[in-house]
Amino acid sequence: GGRGRGRARPGDGLNARARAAARPPAPKGPGGACAAATNSEGGSGECQLSSRKKFDEIKKANQAAAKKLVEDQFSSSSEDDDEDAEDKQGKILAKTFTIYTNQTDGDASELERTRQYMNEAFQSGAMTCLICIASIKRNQAVWSCCGCFCIFHLVCIQKWAKDSLFLVSSPLTDDDFGKKDYPWPCPKCRFEYKRSETPSRYYCYCGKVENPALDPWLVPHSCGQICEREFKPPCGHKCLLLCHPGPCPPCPKMVTTTCHCKKAKPVPRRCSAKEWSCRLPCGRTLLCGQHTCENSCHAGDCQPCPQVSKQQCICGRQTAERLCASPQWQCDQVCGKHLPCGNHTCEQVCHAGPCGDCPRSGKRSCPCGKSKFQLPCTEDVPTCGDSCDKVLECGIHKCSQRCHRGPCEICRQEVEKQCRCGKHTKRMPCHKPYLCETKCTKIRDCQKHQCRRKCCSGNCPPCDQVCGRTLGCRNHKCPSGCHRGSCNPCPETVDVKCNCGKTVIKVPCGRERTIRPPRCKQLCSRPPTCHHSSREKHYCHFGRCPPCRQTCQKTLTCGHLCPVSCHDEALVKQTGLHQSAGPWEQPSEPAFIQTALPCPPCEVPIPVECLGQHEVSPLPCHSANPYSCKRLCGRLLDCQNHTCMKECHCVTKLDSTADGKKAGPECSQCEEECTKPRPPGCPHRCVLPCHPGDCPSCLQMLKIKCHCKLSMLYIECLKLTSADLKEKELLISCKNQCPKELPCGHRCKEICHSGSCPLNCSQKVKLRCLCKRLKKEVQCSKIQEGQVSLECDALCKEMKRKASEIKEAEAKAAIEEEKRRQQAELEAFENRLKGRRKNKRRKDEVEVEQSSWQKYKNLIMLPVFGVVVVMVAWLMVYND
Repeated sequence: GGRGRGRARPGDGLNARARAAARPPAPKGPGGACAAATNSEGGSGECQLSSRKKFDEIKKANQAAAKKLVEDQFSSSSEDDDEDAEDKQGKILAKTFTIYTNQTDGDASELERTRQYMNEAFQSGAMTCLICIASIKRNQAVWSCCGCFCIFHLVCIQKWAKDSLFLVSSPLTDDDFGKKDYPWPCPKCRFEYKRSETPSRYYCYCGKVENPALDPWLVPHSCGQICEREFKPPCGHKCLLLCHPGPCPPCPKMVTTTCHCKKAKPVPRRCSAKEWSCRLPCGRTLLCGQHTCENSCHAGDCQPCPQVSKQQCICGRQTAERLCASPQWQCDQVCGKHLPCGNHTCEQVCHAGPCGDCPRSGKRSCPCGKSKFQLPCTEDVPTCGDSCDKVLECGIHKCSQRCHRGPCEICRQEVEKQCRCGKHTKRMPCHKPYLCETKCTKIRDCQKHQCRRKCCSGNCPPCDQVCGRTLGCRNHKCPSGCHRGSCNPCPETVDVKCNCGKTVIKVPCGRERTIRPPRCKQLCSRPPTCHHSSREKHYCHFGRCPPCRQTCQKTLTCGHLCPVSCHDEALVKQTGLHQSAGPWEQPSEPAFIQTALPCPPCEVPIPVECLGQHEVSPLPCHSANPYSCKRLCGRLLDCQNHTCMKECHCVTKLDSTADGKKAGPECSQCEEECTKPRPPGCPHRCVLPCHPGDCPSCLQMLKIKCHCKLSMLYIECLKLTSADLKEKELLISCKNQCPKELPCGHRCKEICHSGSCPLNCSQKVKLRCLCKRLKKEVQCSKIQEGQVSLECDALCKEMKRKASEIKEAEAKAAIEEEKRRQQAELEAFENRLKGRRKNKRRKDEVEVEQSSWQKYKNLIMLPVFGVVVVMVAWLMVYND
């Protein structure tokens, strides 16, 4: 069982068969079915229909596989043995009992038997079909017996009923068959059911719902509705539990009822316990008629009177003390009273009433009964002398003796007798039976053994041998007489215990080999096998105890305690114990031995300073020694400029008062050049090696360009670097005029200087108007600043107007010339379109081709003439 031991994904539920069904079929022939359909008329539509059909088939296959996966997850009759499953089972039971416990104010003491059946429904392997000895799963159809409430597979019980009815009806003839509704028994309790009661459909426990849906939050095979079955014995009420297995609990309804003796007032009580006693004396008159019942209020008839009294026997001759409950008794004396004949006495033992007439009075018959005589009671009846003729014990012949007293003799006539089986005959006395030695060879009703009875009449008795076949449990043999059909299930139950034996579940015999032991809530009591005084608390289990997970806590050599888990019973793989004989020998599984491992090195962090005293790091206790941090030493060398570049190392302190950052004899020696910064502007290096203190003054000459970048100057480096800004300005100047041009285009008038030139240019320049006729001399800086401007006068404007008129005339002439040229081209084109005569005539005529000058002289001369006119006018205006 188990609801699912693992949460699987939906894609994993497709098994090989489902995937094979979901896989589309391979196309037939080259190109597939769709290609063939496309080549034919309307092939694209057929291809779409075929693809749609395949898609629907795959979709149905996937849905069926998913449904099967869901059913498999909830197919077990039990829950997993974890805390969540137990909580879920408790919630389901509480939900099932809710209505009942509400009626009983939470009292569930009467539900123990029902609770047991429901626990078996959830427990792994507890719900077992006794016919097939297999677990009953959630999704399987079942049938429950109404006598013992045992659950079977529906298919198994149908086969059982069919086989039972066949075995009962097989010896019958066709005339007898069907006249009687032969029953079939329950395999467990032998409760008999009619043929018509053979189950054919799967119902829930209460019988309301056919094929109840699979719901993990309900009792397996339950519909979840209220049971509403009538209680047994019937009280008029119905069961209040939800649909459940097993018998219904006692009725919890409240009714008003009085006690057994009807003396007390009616009180409200549970319907299942409505019979109650008031504990007062009963007081009812007993059967003796003299005493009353002294017992407390009770149900049913009163017990016989326990009092003792003197009572006479029936005949009245003797008196004795006897129980009042049996007043009539007989003594052992013969009556002895004289009968009415006066000759004989009564021979009856102590009796009541008259003795009656003498038995020898009246008409009496002779011993053979043929003659009757009227004689006094004192005379015996004589024999009649006729033959006896009474039928002898053989039932065939009559007694041949004369009338006689006493029994007749045995029949001695010889007759030819046939044996009981009818195979042999023999003459012999009639009173002797004749049985031959032939053994019956017929098969008995068990259909296995022969009768083997001597001289059998054909009505063979039932087989008297024991069946002895192994039952489905595989532990016992069938104790019943030899029979046909399947043997009855094994009635035995087996206790499956946990390891400590305190938790026990009962399962049908044969299931103990496959069922898991119950989960025990008792703590494991095995003594520890490691150095700890006690084990970690864990539940009872089979097999080896889990490894100890307590911390070791052994004292190490360093004084710390071992912090790892207990390692006294570690499994170590053994290698190299077996040498293979050759490559054909299969490698054996590695052997593991249980041994105590030594404690690992101490990992307690200890603060340790590195060799160069750069840092303090926590190191494991087992390796807490001075170490190199891999940094540079960094101690200041004797040059006072550089530090030791060696990796972190140990340094010997020469003076106890010396600085801890000063280099020692183990540090490196400085061999570099002086790298101290030079004065600003000095590009020369210090000529001394790396040294403490300031560097000497630089006396070298610097070759440097002046401000205007035209001359090279030679200046002492010390003068240049020690001079201030004004002095540097004078030292770098070449004392010549600055060659730079101002934005206006004139040369700077200043002496060689640094930076940008001044913008106030004093050079005199000519200022003209827009038409260039008027002119005026002004300072250049004023023109740049826009302080001075020269406007055109009236004459300038008149000349400008005339020049524009000349331009307009030239433009018009150019337009007219273009029109004439276009008209000439049009006429030439029209002339080419005329008849042959004109064309021949034109061929005879000598055409005089015009030169290029004649064609384009007008176009060239007009612009030239216009330009000449404008120049002449401008010169005239400018000279004025």
